[in-house]
Amino acid sequence: MSAPVRGRSTRVRSANRRPKSAEHRARRRVILRRRLVALLSVISVLALAYCVFFTPLLGVRQVDVRGNVALTEDEVRAVAAIDSGSPLVRLDLQEIHDRVAGIPRVAAVEVERQLPGTVRLLITERAPVGSVKLPDGFHLIDSTGKDYAILPAAAPGVPELVLTLPSSSDPATRAVVGVVNGLPEKLRPEVVSVAATTSADVKLTLTGDRVVKWGSSDDTARKGAVLLVLLTREGKTYDVSSPDLATVS
Repeated sequence: MSAPVRGRSTRVRSANRRPKSAEHRARRRVILRRRLVALLSVISVLALAYCVFFTPLLGVRQVDVRGNVALTEDEVRAVAAIDSGSPLVRLDLQEIHDRVAGIPRVAAVEVERQLPGTVRLLITERAPVGSVKLPDGFHLIDSTGKDYAILPAAAPGVPELVLTLPSSSDPATRAVVGVVNGLPEKLRPEVVSVAATTSADVKLTLTGDRVVKWGSSDDTARKGAVLLVLLTREGKTYDVSSPDLATVS
């Protein structure tokens, strides 16, 4: 009677081992699969990062220049010095900005990355408020007093500025520019030239050989309003240097 009992016990133990062994192997396969997936994920990320940062996969294919007027696109691209194929994400946008901003005609520039392979340069060029005639040509002066370009002829649509040494650091230049910037729109077409030797002796020449003694650039808005009223009277010389005591002669 005892032998059959031992046989059943052996069979039961053998049957119990097989499921446990199968379950263990299944768990190992799951773990191995997870490790493989994690490893492949890491490899994929590293491969993608390498391609993005160190290969032309997402490299520069185009430099798009917008907003330029007098400058040509090729002139801007040459100064920007962006190599074709350079990884887009590794570009130093500040360095590119500084190079392009160094062009005298450029007042402002924005540099943008655009995937998959474009760098966009948004240019704002300086606009002249007048031009100064010097021995080498007509120097364009912008609203900050900067001398930024030379032309063989006077700039159209803006007055001639009569200055000795035009510069944003020159008091006479700053005074003249301040006056021109603040002139009423209605008065601008009549202004032929604006002159100054110091910051306090600005003088305007209008059409019809009329002269306006302006003085300093202080109270420009007030002086402009007073001058518009004075111009309704006949005269050759208008003095608004003291707007409360303006005269016509």
